[in-house]
Amino acid sequence: MDKKIVLLVDDDANLAKMLKFRIETEGYEFMSAGDGKEMLEILKIKKPDVILLDIMLPNSDGYSVLREMRKNEEYARIPAIILSAKEKKNMEDLFILEKIAFFIEKPFDIKELVEKIKILTR
Repeated sequence: MDKKIVLLVDDDANLAKMLKFRIETEGYEFMSAGDGKEMLEILKIKKPDVILLDIMLPNSDGYSVLREMRKNEEYARIPAIILSAKEKKNMEDLFILEKIAFFIEKPFDIKELVEKIKILTR
């Protein structure tokens, strides 16, 4: 059986290193993109099973990238977990129409994130 793929879209290199180690330890393949443009390029090559998406990204915001992704039938159903330093109560309504799976505020509990990934990749 192929490993499930988790794609992190975040410009924080330290976060990417930490998540790579933890997610690979859980048996997943880990990929990362530093911005939305890179994420869309990766999607053309490999389809992840879940996307971890930051809101504050260079060149464009996570919301715009998610909307762009949802327009493509091939990627529209990939579940997304929003990771953000912005408060959930201030941001969640913005994402309702984009059908996000979960919204997790930074800093977050890595165990909670891994459990949500497991829920989405069953």
